Amino acid sequence: MAELLRDHTRWPWRVSLTARILAVNVIALGLLAGSLFYIDSYRKELLAERFRLATAEAQVTADGLEQATRKGRVELIRRIAREQGLRLRLYDKEGALAADSFELDPPTYTLIDPKTEPWYQHAARLLDRGMDLMLGAPPIPDYRDPEFLPAGADGKSHATADGPADAQVWPEIAEAAAADATVIRNRLAPDRTPVINAATPIGDEGAALLITRNARDITQNVRDARQTLAIIVGAALIISILLSLFLARTIVEPLRKLVRAAVRVRLGRDREVVVPRLPERRDEIGMLARAISDMTAALRHRIDAVESFAADVSHELKNPLASLRSALESLEKVEDAQLRRQLIGIANSDVRRVDWLVTEIADASRIDAQLSRTRFEPVDMLKLVRALANERESRGVNASARLIVSRRGLGDTVVAGDPPRLERVLHNLIDNAVSFSPPGQPIEVELARREDRLAIAVTDHGPGIRPDVREKVFERFHSWRPEGEPDGRHSGLGLAIARTIVEAHFGTLRAEDREDGRPGARLVVDLPAWDPET
Repeated sequence: MAELLRDHTRWPWRVSLTARILAVNVIALGLLAGSLFYIDSYRKELLAERFRLATAEAQVTADGLEQATRKGRVELIRRIAREQGLRLRLYDKEGALAADSFELDPPTYTLIDPKTEPWYQHAARLLDRGMDLMLGAPPIPDYRDPEFLPAGADGKSHATADGPADAQVWPEIAEAAAADATVIRNRLAPDRTPVINAATPIGDEGAALLITRNARDITQNVRDARQTLAIIVGAALIISILLSLFLARTIVEPLRKLVRAAVRVRLGRDREVVVPRLPERRDEIGMLARAISDMTAALRHRIDAVESFAADVSHELKNPLASLRSALESLEKVEDAQLRRQLIGIANSDVRRVDWLVTEIADASRIDAQLSRTRFEPVDMLKLVRALANERESRGVNASARLIVSRRGLGDTVVAGDPPRLERVLHNLIDNAVSFSPPGQPIEVELARREDRLAIAVTDHGPGIRPDVREKVFERFHSWRPEGEPDGRHSGLGLAIARTIVEAHFGTLRAEDREDGRPGARLVVDLPAWDPET
C-alpha cells in the first residue's frame, strides 16, 4: 500500500477511468452519508436534555407538593400537567395511587396507535430500527400503562393484586425511594417515540411522584434531520454521478480517439492517419492531442526520411559498384597493358568512392542520435575558426585557395555547442568552397555578432548557387560537382550533414549571394550566442 501511495499513477485493479471517477466521487458522498449515523448523537443529546428537564420538573413539583395541603396538591397537579403537557401521578406511602392528572382532567397527550398512521411513518420506524441495529444501540423497553396490561388467568391485572395503579408497577419509584433521589427511565411508546418517566420521593412522608412525558418532538426532530440529510445526499449523489459521467466522457472519449489513431499508426495500415488535434480544447487533453499529432507527423517525416535515405544510399552505391564491376569484368578480357592500367585506375577510384560514401553515410545516420545526447558548452567560434584554418593550411587541403578569417563589429563570438561537431560544419563548408573556387582565389570566413546571434559566413569566388537550387544543395546526396573534380571527393552529404548539426544547435544554415555582388557562393551559419543564465 505504501508503494502504491508513492506511485499515484498505478492502480491495483484493471478498472476503467470512468469507473474510477465515479468511485472517487461516490466514495466521498458515502463518507458524507455516514454522517447519518452521527445524528444518533444528536438524539442522545436531546434525550439527555429532556432527562435534565424531567429531573428538575420532578424535584420542583415534589417540593411544591410537600408544602401544599391535600386540596392544594390536587390543584397543583392539575395545573402543572395542563401547562407542561405532562402526566403526574401521586402515590402515597403505601404505594397506592392518590392522584392522577389524567383522571382529574382530560389527558394532555395520547399515545398514537401505529395502525392508524400512514405508510411513511411505518417506513420511518423501520429506518429507526435499522439505524439502531447498525449502531448497536442498547434495546429500550416498551412503555405500557398498567391499565392496558392484559388480565391474567385470575382476571386481575399483571401489575399487582391491588390493581393496575399500584406503585410497584414502576421500578423507578422504588429506586427513587431507596436512593432518596430522582430516577429517570426511558421507554418507547407503540409508535417508537420516547416516553420519559421521572420518579422522585416527596419529603419524609414516604409518598412518591411520577411524572410522564411523551417526547414525540425528539423523534420527529431526529427524523427530520435524517430526512433532510438523506435528501441532500441523494441529490448530491445524482448530481455527482451525472457530473462524473460528463467529466468521464469529456476525458475518456478524446483519449479513446487518440488511442484508436495511435493503434492505426502502430499497425501502419493507414498511411495518412489523421490524429485528432482537438483545437477547441485548451486543457491538458488538447495539449496531449496536439503533442501526439505533432509527434506522429514528426515520426512520419522521420520514416519518410529514412526510406528516402535508404533509397538514395542504394542509388549512390549502385553507380560506383556497377562501374567497379564493369572494370573488373573487362580486366579479365583486356591484354593491353595500358588499357589494363586504366581499368585498374577506374576500379581504384570506384573503391575510394564507395569507401567515402560508406564513411559519410555512417556518419550521417548516427549524427542525430549523437547530438541528442551531447551536452553543450561555451565555444569561442573565432578561436575555433582560426585554429581550423591553421590546421587546414598545415595539411595542405585547401588546394591553391587561401583562407581569410575576419571579424565584423564588436561583441564576443561565444556560442553554446559541441566543439567537434561545429568544427565538422566548418570543414564541410570550407571543403565545398574549395571545390568550387577558381585556382588562386581566396575563401573568406567572416564572423559577425548581431544582438544575441552569431553569424559565420563562408564565401568563395566560384560560380555561385542559383536561387532555384539553394535549398536542394542541402538535401542528402544532392551533389553539384565542378568540372574536372574526381567523383570520389564528393558524397553529396557534406552540406546536408552541416545543416543537420547546425539545426541541432538551434541555428540555421542558408545559401546567399555575395554581399559585394561578385560571382560566388555565400553559406551563412546563424547560431544563438552563449547565455550563461540558460
